[in-house]
Amino acid sequence: MSNVRLTYTKLNFAILLGGSLLLGACGGNNKTEEGTNGTVSENLTGSIQIDGSSTVYPITEAVAEEFRAEAPDVKVTVGVSGSGGGFKKFSRGEIDLANASRSIKPEEADAAKENNISFVELSVAFDGLTVVVHPENNWVKEITVAELKKIWEPAAQGKIKKWNQIRPEWPDKEIHLYGAGVESGTYDYFTEAIVGKSHSSRGDYTASEDDNVLVQGVSTDPLALGFFGYAYYEENQSKLKAVPVDDQNDANGKGAILPSMETVKDGSYAPLSRPLFIYVNSKATARPEVVEFVNFYLDNAATLSQEVGYIPMPEEQYKEQKAKFQQFASGSAKK
Repeated sequence: MSNVRLTYTKLNFAILLGGSLLLGACGGNNKTEEGTNGTVSENLTGSIQIDGSSTVYPITEAVAEEFRAEAPDVKVTVGVSGSGGGFKKFSRGEIDLANASRSIKPEEADAAKENNISFVELSVAFDGLTVVVHPENNWVKEITVAELKKIWEPAAQGKIKKWNQIRPEWPDKEIHLYGAGVESGTYDYFTEAIVGKSHSSRGDYTASEDDNVLVQGVSTDPLALGFFGYAYYEENQSKLKAVPVDDQNDANGKGAILPSMETVKDGSYAPLSRPLFIYVNSKATARPEVVEFVNFYLDNAATLSQEVGYIPMPEEQYKEQKAKFQQFASGSAKK
């Protein structure tokens, strides 16, 4: 992802966040006490293939679970191969929807175009990438973006091996790193935001596109430091410790900030806040089960995203995304 692309992604987030602040009073809860919002046609059948980001996976799987209850004869399969892996399958026409924790790259969009696949990008929630350590780590009270860069930049490989190389007062002990795999949108976003260049980091760390693997690693290693989506931290708070991040390059910075529903929404948790997406294959919209699933997703994403630990958008923004999809599905946006 180029600097322009991250700037564009940050601009997207800023626009969505601005709407969140302006429209927050509207709420984002589309789910009633009686159950999920939106109706599903009776006797709906078929199958839906979804793959991609492990960060977006909990939201999509929660939606899929609710949808299966409404349409038991539709088989919804949700895989995890990272945003990059999902886009590879998506551009080949192997899946109907792609979960993504970043925007599609130009080369990925070109690959889809070569296979005569058009698509629509739909925003579904916000996330705050969370830096974590083991609960027994009693020395890291907060960390700066510059220190994270010192740890993760390519030049650190084979050189930055101990905690006291980051701060002299930290212990003379090994630092064990856990982070997103290179096919992950989380990896793209983190490296761009922290190192300054997408896909640019040291390679000597434990990497996985599955955030549960990273949670397991950090939670069992007192010398560990890692990063992944906020929902995975929230679900495992009892065995992880989140580290406040200080963006010293932000003129409006407020010191070290912990990720939370509030700090992601108000923009103070910088620079590791981001929007989350699903992408829909144009060819898949010819099938009613896919159209109904996506509409169901947007009707219920606010409630379900929050239930699994993410930050919902305002109701008005979900309505805008639904209108965008309906226009796309109707064929007026397809070429």
